[in-house]
Amino acid sequence: MMTHEQNQSPSFVVVPNLPLQLVRTALGIALFFFIFYLGGHYLLGWAFPTPRALAHILIVSFGGVLLGWVFSRVWPLPPVVGFERVVRTLLLMVPALGIGIALHVWLQGPAPERALYLIFALAAWLGSGYIVRTP
Repeated sequence: MMTHEQNQSPSFVVVPNLPLQLVRTALGIALFFFIFYLGGHYLLGWAFPTPRALAHILIVSFGGVLLGWVFSRVWPLPPVVGFERVVRTLLLMVPALGIGIALHVWLQGPAPERALYLIFALAAWLGSGYIVRTP
């Protein structure tokens, strides 16, 4: 017979339809940056975003959201605002920026035109808020 202490399992609140929400988040981030770089072309004279550049943004958005989701599976978002959320965000951003820089160099080479590492870090941060611990 199991006692109450042995039966304790961590309880989480997971957003319904989580795979669909993760895809929506990644597509939303990618769409925002598509429009951002398109507007930068017309308003500031940046290079026109080619289909290859748009594919890079899409890859980085999906990769960041997946990293955030994996991180939230390991360390779910605490239910209350506080120091734990700050530490959790900092511990997510260090590998997100590192992986983002590696993807940035791998996808764009020595002459980058877009800040893919920041898109990756933002996507990881936004993707990490879907699993919340219950109090």
